[in-house]
Amino acid sequence: MSDQKVGFIGLGAMGWPIAGHLAKRFETLVWNRTFAKAEAHAREFGSRAVPLEKIAEAEVIFTCVPVSQDVDDLARALLPHLHLGTLWIDHTSGEPEQAKQTARKLAEQGVRYLDAPLSGGVVGAENARSTVMVGGEAADFERARPFLETYCAKIVHVGPLGAGHAVKAVNNALLAVNLWALSEGMVALVKQGVNPGLALEAINASSGRSNVSENLFPSRVVTRSFPNTFALGLLAKDLGICTDVIEAAGTPAPVLRQIREFFAIAKREIGSSEVDHTAVAQLLERWSGVEIR
Repeated sequence: MSDQKVGFIGLGAMGWPIAGHLAKRFETLVWNRTFAKAEAHAREFGSRAVPLEKIAEAEVIFTCVPVSQDVDDLARALLPHLHLGTLWIDHTSGEPEQAKQTARKLAEQGVRYLDAPLSGGVVGAENARSTVMVGGEAADFERARPFLETYCAKIVHVGPLGAGHAVKAVNNALLAVNLWALSEGMVALVKQGVNPGLALEAINASSGRSNVSENLFPSRVVTRSFPNTFALGLLAKDLGICTDVIEAAGTPAPVLRQIREFFAIAKREIGSSEVDHTAVAQLLERWSGVEIR
């Protein structure tokens, strides 16, 4: 085990397995808002549950929390305890501008910062197959790489500070586009008497295939399981960030703007932000009077 000490904040669906992978190679301090979860992580993976301020003892600190404001609040709370040269790696799917503000705040204490959102979902995190898109200075990225290699199969330095969050927001907007469009197409096919499994078999060997058609629909929609691994509300949040990225760039994006509206409608119609994002297929089923099964 390396003698480097890392700290991990946020033991949710993604953070739990990632911190577990780190604990196999590094002394890992963990903290979670529900502290009993940190204690449970310590029992399962050999990490060490500590009070929040003790996380500052680590040379490298990870955050994996719902929104950028949470990261900023944590930075503010830890600021008096942080040390010169600490590297902060943020795995939150966050806001580029907020990340820059947080980085400036941390820099006052000599702390380096990378925005490094993840893709690949819970399964990717559990199997150490995540993709990470990193924004920040090249030297900080190289310092972070050995830690990221613990649980990431693809590590890409996408640009300066904020670029990681921007790329992740656009990526998730494309997920939303594919999810909505395939749901529209599949309810139409089922209405016409097409077997959805056979339709997906053909699509997945053709030009219309996507992660949604290859993985999400076969395992969640056709099976009617809809496991809750990525909340609809979090995807809707990412679509808002994508819109901010578009507005900052000043580029035309009628489709990506529209998909944000579609998901806002879905949240209202479904009546919950906590359901899995694939629940939009169920909404289109309801509107169409058929089920994709």
